[in-house]
Amino acid sequence: MPNILVIEPDVVLAETYYEALTSADHNVVVTPSAQTGIMVADEFKPDLIVLELQLIEHSGIEFLYELRSYLDWQNIPVIIQTQVAPGEFADNGMILKQQLGIATFLYKPRTSLRQLVDAVDAVIPAKAGTQS
Repeated sequence: MPNILVIEPDVVLAETYYEALTSADHNVVVTPSAQTGIMVADEFKPDLIVLELQLIEHSGIEFLYELRSYLDWQNIPVIIQTQVAPGEFADNGMILKQQLGIATFLYKPRTSLRQLVDAVDAVIPAKAGTQS
């Protein structure tokens, strides 16, 4: 069962994502902040991270830079599930994908729970297929 770390500050959305992903046979831990996310990642060893970019104290981008600074976490795929409009990253999209390991960018207002679960399921087998 894949380990999914969800970093989502909205309590209602966090619970909704938790329910949807556990129903899809994933082991899920939810945390509201980047700082807690780093601590949880150390213990939980996620196979994938679902991340909101708008976080309290530290942004999701700061979280990604810190995450990628650890050798053991450089290859963990990340799905961005955010309120930040995709156009905000038009100039930096390649940086997000190449340097920070973003597997998929989902815009919350246009993404259903089914689409989120499908995105997670699409990335997990791809990751598992690259390991030997």
